[in-house]
Amino acid sequence: MTDLEPILKAHPFFHELKQEHFDIILGCASNVRFKEGEIIFREGDEANEFYLIRQGKVAIDITTSNHHFVTIQTLLDGEIVGWSWLIPPHRARFHCRAVSDTRAIALDGKCLREKCETNHDLGYELLKRLAKVFTERLENTRIQLLNICGGK
Repeated sequence: MTDLEPILKAHPFFHELKQEHFDIILGCASNVRFKEGEIIFREGDEANEFYLIRQGKVAIDITTSNHHFVTIQTLLDGEIVGWSWLIPPHRARFHCRAVSDTRAIALDGKCLREKCETNHDLGYELLKRLAKVFTERLENTRIQLLNICGGK
């Protein structure tokens, strides 16, 4: 796992994280790769991981009433995918797929939930960081809706 340490430390999500928290998180991390077009998770799937995109492009899609997918956001290097691992009932709320070959770090959500239960400071730190992601994604969605609706 030591080879993941510099990669995780360089990722914006972990900027200025205390070393004690970082050491705990490192034990829940692994390298993953997704090929172009590969499904990362489906809406409704059990959510037990989240991903730090190292290189590539990932689409977050929603399912329409006629069972088609609409991309609501495309994520790139340095962004994270998935927060449902933290929020009960731990089910994916979106469909997610690799738009291009993608390299990422997977963080085991079950492992992190257990660590957060025993270390509330770690849990609070992760929740603050994820709340920032929630806010940014909500704002981006709002802007997209305004563009689609013509600001009306």
